[in-house]
Amino acid sequence: MKNPDAIVIGAGVVGACCALALTNAGLKVLIIDRGPVASGTTGAGEGNILVSDKEPSAELTLAIRSRDLWFEIDTDIGGGFELEAKGGVVVSRSAKGISDLKRLSALQKVNGVEVIELDGAGLRKIEPHLSESVDYGVLYPGDAQCQPMLAAAQIIRAVKKRGGSFIQGENVVKINANAGSITGVTTDKNQYASPIIINATGTWAGEIAKLAGSYLPIMPRRGFILVTSPAPKIVHHKVYDADYVANVASSDADLQSAAVVEGTASGTILIGASRERVGFKGDMDISILRQLARQAISLFPVLADIQLLRAYRGFRPYAPDHLPVIGPDKNIAGLWHAAGHEGAGIGLAPATGDLIAAQITGRTPFMDPSAFSPVRFKGGEYVAV
Repeated sequence: MKNPDAIVIGAGVVGACCALALTNAGLKVLIIDRGPVASGTTGAGEGNILVSDKEPSAELTLAIRSRDLWFEIDTDIGGGFELEAKGGVVVSRSAKGISDLKRLSALQKVNGVEVIELDGAGLRKIEPHLSESVDYGVLYPGDAQCQPMLAAAQIIRAVKKRGGSFIQGENVVKINANAGSITGVTTDKNQYASPIIINATGTWAGEIAKLAGSYLPIMPRRGFILVTSPAPKIVHHKVYDADYVANVASSDADLQSAAVVEGTASGTILIGASRERVGFKGDMDISILRQLARQAISLFPVLADIQLLRAYRGFRPYAPDHLPVIGPDKNIAGLWHAAGHEGAGIGLAPATGDLIAAQITGRTPFMDPSAFSPVRFKGGEYVAV
């Protein structure tokens, strides 16, 4: 497909969802990635589809819609990516943490999120192995999980079946434009013509913007995940410490971590989550892995007897205001951005694709997308709008 209606750069879950939304809107779409499907941030993700970790905001509206769209996509393409409405449980063990969690959950409830407060006995009824030290938490039935690599692969497979194409192993080296409008891309192997390009390259979205003579302040935030050997059903929900919400919203460059524990369909248990700004430094830091293990055991003491299988790390695409970048470039007509979701990219991907497709095709979007507009980055620096 040398002359598609639109080119999506990036075969992670955000790029896949943008391609599916555009394909379902009637466009012929070409997806290009320098690597295989989900070879970037998506491949290092946990598969979180969360509403529980977001303050009432445009991002929460995006998250609620995206959560519903995941189940619509599951039906549309025939599943195959371990989508599960497992629910999330947020806990706290300090007076301030409990107070903050009560405030947040009350605000979320007013904004359409289902919340159920639980005392210690109620928590251990749904999570029997939870530490006796935990006596307050909030259940979010709307939280879900998928296997992100499978999700990206299955969605791209559906795009191809509906007339789209996917090319891997080609690196975009030039964004072609004429008189301020997109005309296509040049890779290290070929040239492709199209009036529309969607930059869905995650942590590398700033580099693609630069190729077009534009600017996005997207930076990497490194995080580690531990994976246990397959075990009996120990953790029934995604369970995490309320400090995780504060870590997501923090702009601190130093290491931050909070216990996040969840089981998977294969029986393994995923343990996170850490965040730090160290560029693309990929070293495996054993001290961080130990810290994550200690925090997980403090929530679920039974984990002390479970063997670890492996650990991995990924880089989350981070924007200065902690909001994704979704919309048309401020300088180049025909260039669109769908990046900067940090650790929420998997959860927010379907609604991101829906917003992109709606704006490109002239359909009224389900929400005002202006909060996510790249226009908020002006003159080579971040400017709130």
